[in-house]
Amino acid sequence: MTQRVTQPPPPPATGPQGAARFAALLSPAWLVLGFFFLLPLLLVLLISFARADDAGGVEPLGGAGGLWRHLRSGDFLDNYRRSVEPVWLRVFGRSVWMAALTTVLCALIGYPAAYHIAVLAGRRWRGALLALVIVPFWTSFVIRTYAWVLILRGEGLLNALLTGAGLIDRPLDLLYNETAVMIGLVYGELPFMILPLYASLERLDRSLLEAAADLGAGGWSAFRRVTLPLSAPGLAAGVLLVFIPALGQFVVSDMLGGAKSALVGNVVQGQFAATSGVGDKPFGAAVAFELVAAVLLMLFLYGLHARRRGGAELL
Repeated sequence: MTQRVTQPPPPPATGPQGAARFAALLSPAWLVLGFFFLLPLLLVLLISFARADDAGGVEPLGGAGGLWRHLRSGDFLDNYRRSVEPVWLRVFGRSVWMAALTTVLCALIGYPAAYHIAVLAGRRWRGALLALVIVPFWTSFVIRTYAWVLILRGEGLLNALLTGAGLIDRPLDLLYNETAVMIGLVYGELPFMILPLYASLERLDRSLLEAAADLGAGGWSAFRRVTLPLSAPGLAAGVLLVFIPALGQFVVSDMLGGAKSALVGNVVQGQFAATSGVGDKPFGAAVAFELVAAVLLMLFLYGLHARRRGGAELL
């Protein structure tokens, strides 16, 4: 009987040839990333160092000499100095607070929903429940936000139901305040918390829960010691996917909030979209770049934490 000998696979190419092949494989991704992300980000950074003209656009510096004088004088940092004035710091603080509260509320609502879909619901209903989470994405976010205007306004659906049930005598002031903005933010970002949590909980090994029960752990103890730690990567991903968009949100606060509910996204949008002579594109670019830098810092810290824990999944 002849014994067949299998040859081991050849080792991967190393040295200059292997490095060139690796660079060639990555070049399409780097080109797309550079063109659609790094280049616009660089343009925003350059605009943030400029001065605004009378129309709110970018004032020409007048060649290399003007550029050198602008850099030597330190005026290129004026927009960043302006962004730390108390009036803008209050807006940024309100944005961080509302984004953090939105994230907490989405976690409190989304975790039980994801747990029910992934663990408690049978396979027969799992697809239908997931579809209910995804269906809102089929409609424009602006239209869905406008629907909340119709629900929350004085003569809207919610006040009509409460008045008809005899719970209130006159319509409640539910629109154009921070409460309305919070409702819109939680509604818009909730699916981004449920989906990564479902992905983690759906792969949960049920035998671990059975082992915890055999060892005397109650329902809450098993959840705290087994389910919650194993679903932590999905929860961390959901926190990022909710907090980052909520921090730069401007559609919800523009449609559901008032002048006192403006967020940092409204500041950026207002500086770029304002009529001639009112906006300030360099200042808007500085605030936008600060926002991007904060988001990139959070992503870096999350990646660093994931590597220390041995890797974590985003979805």
